[in-house]
Amino acid sequence: MTEASEQDLLDRWTSTLRAARAGREGPDPAPYGRNLLNRWAEPQRRYHTVDHLRAVLDRIDELTDQGGEGGELELVRLAAWFHDAVYRPDRSENEERSAALAEKALTEAGLTAHEVAEVARLVRLTITHDPSEGDINGELLCDADLAILAAEEGTYGGYTRAIREEYAFVPDDAFREGRAAVLRQLLSLPRLFHTPYGAAAWETRARRNLETELKSLTA
Repeated sequence: MTEASEQDLLDRWTSTLRAARAGREGPDPAPYGRNLLNRWAEPQRRYHTVDHLRAVLDRIDELTDQGGEGGELELVRLAAWFHDAVYRPDRSENEERSAALAEKALTEAGLTAHEVAEVARLVRLTITHDPSEGDINGELLCDADLAILAAEEGTYGGYTRAIREEYAFVPDDAFREGRAAVLRQLLSLPRLFHTPYGAAAWETRARRNLETELKSLTA
């Protein structure tokens, strides 16, 4: 990550946290942002990197620009920052640990109990990516996080290779079985995308990508 790219993300973090605090006093946002960026840059990551964080933030902006209404946008953006802040591919409690980190850090950073609880709820929601009907915040975050599934063929291929690299410690047969289970779980969802724009722009291509990958894993 270049110095300019890092500064851009830190500026986005600072703007988001200050907007979420709505004028309330609180500690300097910068150390929290740097800590998060250091986490996103850990060496065990291949897909869940700073690039993924930036992509999710950009997709939140895209969804908002394409007619997204309502919700607590700054809390959704904060949830994006925290949703993979703890990531170890050999562990199953990453989302829970990320949510706990959000609860601790955002309480210290000056958010209200409601705001902290909502960010943590959104982080935990990325376990299933299946928000309830009318959960505007959840729909926005989940759609942004899963937007990679609707990427063009070459980009999608890069995503799947990066996921495999993160799980390099898993033997091929076990990886194919586990990855196929993840794909079947996603394909079993009534909808992958819940916002109107996400459903219209991404659903068909995402399902095609998932089905193609599943076939290649089970051939």
